Amino acid sequence: MTTPDSGPLGPDAGVVSYRRLPMTAIRRAPYLDLDGRWSFQLLPSWDAGPGDAWEEVSVPELWTMREASDPPHYTNIPMPFDLVPPHVPSANPTGVYRRSFELSGIGDDHVVLHVGAAEGYLQVRVNGEPVGESTDSHLAAEFDITAEMQEGVNELELRVAKWSVFSYLEDQDQWWQSGLSRSVQLHRLPRVRLQDVTVVADHDPGTGLSSARIVATVSGAEQSFERTHSVRAVLAGRSVERPVGARRTAQTIPLSSPDRSRPPAAQIPDGIMDLMSLHAAGATLSPEAAAGAAASHAAMHPAERPGAAIIELADLAVQPWSAETPHLESLLVELLDRDGAVVDRTEIRTGFRRVEIVGRDLLVNGRRIWIQGVNRHDFHPETGRVLTREDHLADLSLLKRFNVNAVRTSHYPNDPVLLDLCDELGLYVFDEADIEGHAFADQLCDDHRYLEAFVDRVSRMVIRDKNHPSVIAWSLGNETGYGANHDAAAGWVRGYDPTRPLHYEGAISADWHGGRAATDIVCPMYPPVSALEAFSAHAEADRPLIMCEYAYSQGNSTGGLADYWRSIESLPGVQGGFIWEFKDHALDRDRDGHYRYGGDFGDEPNDGPIVLNGVVFADGTPKPALYEARGLFSPVRIVSSMQEALEGTVRLLNRWTFTDLSSFRFALAVESTEGPTERFSVPVHAGTGETASVEVPRALRDRLGSHDALALTLDVLTAEGTVWAPAGTVLAQHQLTTPARTTRGSAHRASSGRPVGADGRLAHPLLAVPPRLNLWRALVDNDTSFFLDQRFVRTGFFELTRESASVDDEPDGAVLIRNHYRTAFGDEVLHSQRILQVSSDEFEFAETVQLPAGTVDGLRVGVEFELVGAFDDLEWVGLGPWENYPDRRASALLGRWGSSIDDAAVPYVLPQENGGRGDVRSMRLTGPAGVVTTTHDSPLHLTVGRHTVQELEAAAHWWELPESRRTIVQLDIAHRGLGTAQLGPDTRPEFRLTDHEYRWSWCLRLVTAADS
Repeated sequence: MTTPDSGPLGPDAGVVSYRRLPMTAIRRAPYLDLDGRWSFQLLPSWDAGPGDAWEEVSVPELWTMREASDPPHYTNIPMPFDLVPPHVPSANPTGVYRRSFELSGIGDDHVVLHVGAAEGYLQVRVNGEPVGESTDSHLAAEFDITAEMQEGVNELELRVAKWSVFSYLEDQDQWWQSGLSRSVQLHRLPRVRLQDVTVVADHDPGTGLSSARIVATVSGAEQSFERTHSVRAVLAGRSVERPVGARRTAQTIPLSSPDRSRPPAAQIPDGIMDLMSLHAAGATLSPEAAAGAAASHAAMHPAERPGAAIIELADLAVQPWSAETPHLESLLVELLDRDGAVVDRTEIRTGFRRVEIVGRDLLVNGRRIWIQGVNRHDFHPETGRVLTREDHLADLSLLKRFNVNAVRTSHYPNDPVLLDLCDELGLYVFDEADIEGHAFADQLCDDHRYLEAFVDRVSRMVIRDKNHPSVIAWSLGNETGYGANHDAAAGWVRGYDPTRPLHYEGAISADWHGGRAATDIVCPMYPPVSALEAFSAHAEADRPLIMCEYAYSQGNSTGGLADYWRSIESLPGVQGGFIWEFKDHALDRDRDGHYRYGGDFGDEPNDGPIVLNGVVFADGTPKPALYEARGLFSPVRIVSSMQEALEGTVRLLNRWTFTDLSSFRFALAVESTEGPTERFSVPVHAGTGETASVEVPRALRDRLGSHDALALTLDVLTAEGTVWAPAGTVLAQHQLTTPARTTRGSAHRASSGRPVGADGRLAHPLLAVPPRLNLWRALVDNDTSFFLDQRFVRTGFFELTRESASVDDEPDGAVLIRNHYRTAFGDEVLHSQRILQVSSDEFEFAETVQLPAGTVDGLRVGVEFELVGAFDDLEWVGLGPWENYPDRRASALLGRWGSSIDDAAVPYVLPQENGGRGDVRSMRLTGPAGVVTTTHDSPLHLTVGRHTVQELEAAAHWWELPESRRTIVQLDIAHRGLGTAQLGPDTRPEFRLTDHEYRWSWCLRLVTAADS
């Protein structure tokens, strides 16, 4: 796979590029913006010729997002065609894009075509002449088209083949799409011009001063610019000019004594190379010989770079850059001719910071940081991977508001606009090369035919993105095994950019202590907490551990995130990780609000709903899991007890690395069963890593001592408005809670009648289905992973048959119903229900459930009932306001909450268990039909929704659920955790349901509209 001397070639030639210009970090404003209307044809194969039928499309665009004949295709691991590398399908959809443009008066300037990203194999023609070809779907390709240009109107054709030899390197757990996903532009460049600029902007945390090394390379048609042109850099109030260095041939400086009248005092070895070798080896030489050796080496290896100017600035008093304090400086680089006229210029926003690994810690500006990250694809549900700057800003602003401080560009270089915004807003970036050969991982990494592609993709990413302060690590790709091709790419990066560490999971997947040539960071996927603990304690552990993927978030998931962060914050050498992942990849291609996943477009093979694994829905709406992360990623931790709060003080730990807590606003309030009190602003001052004592206002202390008090709530808010959030935006909320108190009085309640009929079922005008045993939930995605669903199915709890019931009257007027159920597989479940009717509309329940012997993992134990008539609104006292489950509730808040019943549900694209709220002490439903309330002697898990478990399980999409105004209430004494078992650890044993006896009591009040 080497570049030939002539073309055109094609997608099966195995050629990385043909006549493509070298990558550059310089970003130029377009001389001519070619976005907009293009003529388009979709051909069945690369070899097919275009016909006469052209349609108009708007570039950038992906034809797979509109063409019925070639829709999106989702696979996680397998290739979408049944071939092996390097073979290419003969059926190879090929898009032909054509447009004309007018250009005149170019003179000696050069015209460069910039194609921001072509998803597939790109071929360029200008005026019918082949110009060049390129691979790598997520980096720009540039071509000098000056020779093909003509005065006036020119015809441009971009041909994109969906499949090529290099498709095997882009098997990246995402939709296979094709088209032109980023902008197309023409640049007009002077004959002598800036080719590239490298900025190393370093901050010394010891002195507090910064320095910059700027290398500007210059190119041109002739060599006349050498020694005739100069480069001027303006940065941080300083302006420095340096000449462009000339290219030299190797030469030596004759060795002589400083005093030419006398010979050298030392004996001269044979040949200047011998002398230079002795000097380099550290041999003892006379001062004259040593000076001569050094001078000769300098002559052969000049400090100035040929065709370049090197400018160094020291002792700069500038503010350093970090994700918390993203201070940027503007660098102006100008190329001047012999008369001092500016012939080319570029502006770069840079930030001064130092990234290094010291011992087991990844440091920024000398301080250990947390990586509170997410994995992110470029994605929009209506346009695929075509995003605007506003789309990127919305994504990153959301992350900043939820305290996410890092992004891994999984699994390719994202649009450079994203990095601009990460620089500006403040996010750390692990920049990842466009390499994932998942289906053939262990083959491609050692296949010499792909060596050039590995190095090409990694090196071009590094060159493009090297000047972004937000980029703190280079990633060699994802899930492509580990082999010689990785080490080759890593070697290039280490030589080119020694200022950043390397990251690659494949290098440590078999041995967390290995792979040192390719990764400086131990970066496992989906490890259990126990593995982090074992690694942290291991004698050979000498690198930082940052999980490249963890907390898998498919559907209703992300259980156990708090367990991870308790360990991360306590274990030496463990610094965080990147949640998988940021956003669901559900497509709304038809723009009808119907989100679709793998297989919905007839794409075979496919991996179905695995593409729905974000902490954010495809439309950008945060899922409850993101709120869990927000609290855990908060700037502060409460490190005191409720008793201390009652005595007047709350202690806060500042988790931030560079920010004093005085940069935020704080407020305190008391939550009660009647709602929150007034919020009191409180001043907080604490340096990084320090603890502050905050005085609790007397009014709140008094309120905390009342019987109905639930919690003391601390709000963390932005003090000032930013690009990503207005002033007063809530960044986190934390609580100290009071002990759970019963919401019902304990006095004896007299019976007012027999509440049930002979069948033992409660009857009431508002009850469509009376309270009955429920042991099943609509399986969440994690419940179906790695045969877990078989474990649950084997319980038979999905189908309970009431075989018999005995009804006995109790002395106090209560009725005791002993229900005997059989599971789907014949096991017996005993459920006794003691019901006392204390008024015509109020009933007390005492429940006892015994699961079958040998039950090791159930889903829920509780009762459910369905109401008659219309109910619209829900209030509850418990954890909220967002959905929460036993192992995903660390950031949920105890209080009195309200929602419409419809909004209480969480519309996961693949319907499943949703909308649960834990630690609920009471609940109230209202609507035209009446009022229904429940109170609980001990906190219960509550779900109120419109659909049955069976309806949720039967639907393949949320939009397929039947229209319903029913109200179904589920009250559980025990509910299984969620875990992350689709890819990662299951929920902890204490969040699983076993075969012991479950007891709880509660009260139900049913008031019809007529009675109320």
